[in-house]
Amino acid sequence: MTRMRPLFASLLLVVGSACGTDLLKVETINPAPTTTTSSTTTTTRPKPKLTTTTRAATSTTVTTLSTPGTPRPRAKPKVPSAVAAPPATKATTPAAVPAPPTTATAPLTGLPMDIVRARRPVLVVKIDNAPKARPQIGLNQADVVFEEGVEGGITRFAALFHSEGSKPVGPVRSARTTDIRLISALRHPLFAYSGANAAFQRYVDQAPLVDVGFDAHADRYHRDSARPSPYNLFSETEKLFDLAPDGAVPPPALFSYRSPGAPPSGADARAVTHAKAWWQASKYTEALWDWDPTAKGWRRTQNGEAHVDGAGKQVTPANVVLQFVTYHDTGQVDSTGTAVPEADVVGEGDAWVLTGGMLIPCRWSKASDTDITHYTDASGAPVKLTPGKTWVELVPPNQAEAS
Repeated sequence: MTRMRPLFASLLLVVGSACGTDLLKVETINPAPTTTTSSTTTTTRPKPKLTTTTRAATSTTVTTLSTPGTPRPRAKPKVPSAVAAPPATKATTPAAVPAPPTTATAPLTGLPMDIVRARRPVLVVKIDNAPKARPQIGLNQADVVFEEGVEGGITRFAALFHSEGSKPVGPVRSARTTDIRLISALRHPLFAYSGANAAFQRYVDQAPLVDVGFDAHADRYHRDSARPSPYNLFSETEKLFDLAPDGAVPPPALFSYRSPGAPPSGADARAVTHAKAWWQASKYTEALWDWDPTAKGWRRTQNGEAHVDGAGKQVTPANVVLQFVTYHDTGQVDSTGTAVPEADVVGEGDAWVLTGGMLIPCRWSKASDTDITHYTDASGAPVKLTPGKTWVELVPPNQAEAS
């Protein structure tokens, strides 16, 4: 038997790297073809066959050896797999959405109020102040109250309701021309009253307001049998607010207010605890205002008695404005033949603002019926009130004092 000399085979590996392609030569010993001679048989071992496999995943080419006749492993058949479910994701919490506001600043008090009510118009109710009309109901719920002189030295109230209501409210009495001058700046307010003479009714019909008076809506009013007529006519503010037309708008702000906790200030301001105003003709009406630091308001006394409402609560607004105005004769008379005056509220004049235990001398000015009244101190700056309810006293000149 003859054995042939071993043969060295070279294996060339091509290796990819980040810096390029490297060539690596590896020499391996493979058995050479062998021929076996015997007496009967000669067998020649075939040369190995080179098989090159390229891996697609990398740039490395590997050369391997296989022997002919060796079966190659069969590739496993691909079995369709079920559609894989998308990977689970963490639930995303939606971004927090701020809750819509529920309050707004009340234009007539400077305090927070219900945002829905803030969109409604103002309701003005004429309330009687004759002795037989007391106690009134609703004065403590009104945002602003104007006290105006009427015939014979009696006063009457124009109560402005916006942030609060009253059930009932009254006694409701007749309109006066002063009312039209006062409320025409309130952006078409609802005006509740009980009758007027023919001349005054024409003023009402022509004014920029919504008539919700007794003659126009008698079903919204009722009589209190426990009181004498004509001092027994009442309504309810919500029933009157229901008469607001589409497109009605809230009133403008009538005053400037200090920020919470800020002390009152103004040129020539001085501390006072007591103020008095009066109207005098055939009868006499006197209003006293005493500062109450605990209640942070001005307690009202009328003709020597605490002025309380139907619930027994004393009238105690945060602010009182004594606005000095002249009165002129309208040429009209009431049912007793007494001349009916009208306050001159368009123009300018002196005023005192009582707020936070202080009296601030100032000037008032109103350019027209449809303009609001401005109150400025000696330096020309707006006088700032305490946020809260306000009474405005339309007082004749030289008919007030303070200490």
